[in-house]
Amino acid sequence: MDSSRSTFITPDVCAQIKRSGYAQSQVVRIYGEEFEILSDPFPKDAGVAVQVRSRRTSQVRSLQLPAMLVMRANDHPDRAA
Repeated sequence: MDSSRSTFITPDVCAQIKRSGYAQSQVVRIYGEEFEILSDPFPKDAGVAVQVRSRRTSQVRSLQLPAMLVMRANDHPDRAA
C-alpha cells in the first residue's frame, strides 16, 4: 500500500473486489499460480484477502490480494476493479 495515502477497507471495497472476479468458487491465476477461491474477500491487516486452495499443492491458505487491486476498488467503488 502507498504509505502516503490512507486506505480504509469498507464492506463496499470488498464487494467491489468480489464483483471484479475475486469471489467464492472462482478460479484465478495470481502471483504465478492458479487458486480456487474458497471465500469472499475480507479485510486483513492493511488490505484485503481471500481464502484459497492452491491448484498445484491443494494447500489452503489466506491470500493477500495485490495492493493495486484494493486501491482501484477503493478509488472506484461503483465500477469494476
